[in-house]
Amino acid sequence: MSEATLRAEGLTKSFPGVRALDGVDLSLRAGEVHVLLGENGAGKSTLIKILSGAYRPDEGRVLMDGRPVEIRDAGDARRLGISTIYQEFNLVPDLSVAENLSLGRLPRRFGLVDTAAMQRRARELLERVDVRVDPRTPVRRLGIARMQMVEIAKALSLDARVLIMDEPTAVLTTGEVGKLFAIVRRLRDEGVAIVFITHHLEEIAEIGDRVTVLRDGRSVAEVPAGTPQDELVRLMVGRPVDQQFPRRPAELGEPLLSVRGLTRRGAFDDVSFEVRAGEVVGLAGLVGAGRTEVARAVFGADRYDAGEVFVRGRRLPPHDVHAAMEAGLGLVPEDRKGQGLVLGAGIGENLGLVTLRDATRAGFVDLKGQRTAAARVAEQLGIRMTGLDQEVRTLSGGNQQKVVIGKWLAAQAGVLILDEPTRGVDVAAKVEIYQLVNALTDSGHAVLMISSDLPEVLGMSDRILVMARGRLVGELRADEATQDGVMALAVTDVAGSRAE
Repeated sequence: MSEATLRAEGLTKSFPGVRALDGVDLSLRAGEVHVLLGENGAGKSTLIKILSGAYRPDEGRVLMDGRPVEIRDAGDARRLGISTIYQEFNLVPDLSVAENLSLGRLPRRFGLVDTAAMQRRARELLERVDVRVDPRTPVRRLGIARMQMVEIAKALSLDARVLIMDEPTAVLTTGEVGKLFAIVRRLRDEGVAIVFITHHLEEIAEIGDRVTVLRDGRSVAEVPAGTPQDELVRLMVGRPVDQQFPRRPAELGEPLLSVRGLTRRGAFDDVSFEVRAGEVVGLAGLVGAGRTEVARAVFGADRYDAGEVFVRGRRLPPHDVHAAMEAGLGLVPEDRKGQGLVLGAGIGENLGLVTLRDATRAGFVDLKGQRTAAARVAEQLGIRMTGLDQEVRTLSGGNQQKVVIGKWLAAQAGVLILDEPTRGVDVAAKVEIYQLVNALTDSGHAVLMISSDLPEVLGMSDRILVMARGRLVGELRADEATQDGVMALAVTDVAGSRAE
């Protein structure tokens, strides 16, 4: 067995009221993909932040090539050859792709930035990750998937010996995941030690060599990547998870959400569907198909050019979020941190965001009533917290998502649009969210669920609508839908029929 490129021994890290790491060990070898697995809150993020210099450990040490090293900041990590691709992108939106790829290392000629050299280097890096984009393009114009690939290209530019990838496939399509895996395998073959964090268990055997499982801040097991998924889940959560998709049929009632002929030029065209009380309707399609754009338009967050939206038979005025909320429509957005939460506020404050207006009389907020309602919802959802005043930014991804959903429960929204509700959420938290969806539909709510996770769509939907290039191209019943059937519709060529 080869000497570890990097070894962490007995790493411990505490925050006020929380012991995030408790004596964690990890060894990384050159030419190996080492999967780091664990629930949200298990300590994965804290561990990689110590290795990348964002945090200092309270106890323990890190060794490179058998020698103890100090990683006091990101500069130390970079000099040691450690590069990290975080789940939250570390890009400057208003700078170009080329400028982001050379940030902090701009090539110069005669004291000035050598723009030609910078763009040439950017094209080489983008070619390595098979992304076709003009290096002069501002990053803010890119979609999430392309931003992810730019992050990967940026990491490649550092010639890292250790590459840490935090949920790199979370926002990628199936084809893009295949390209990413080809890049990872090439880097592994070049001798890079790779840490790969994922919640998609099916990816582990395909890309990994070894797996370290964290639970409650401790490293509880190191197993081969071929370990059966049921065993990996048991190691992660400390118990078996009997059923990953616990969807149970519900009795359907009247249509609660009706969308007719919704159109926005250049984005989506003539979209019509209904969601009934007690029903989960899945909205599937490739990245860029227009799913999120439709959801935001239905909720009133974005304008549309034609069409109508009805909630319980009441027509909603276009581009009016308040009217949508008053009618009982709620949206859990794809970007929970950027659009669904106030990260610096407490859990109680976030749970009361939607009901704040109704709880205000003559300029005064019924704080006691708001807090009582927040406590009830937090207990109902099983949010793991030290108290309602705990800042939402300190919660795990799964608990943050519960808070986003919980604010709509507090507002008693009858129709919920869930956009990628389990992205970046571990297996156990996913099942809890699915059980919550069941509870909602059992009590007569309607759910429109947008997801790029095909097993999730198939496992939790009563009907599946498929979008391609801004149009609805098919509808499948749950008992007739397959992954191949959904994908065949998702790649339907409807060019020329899209709204102009």
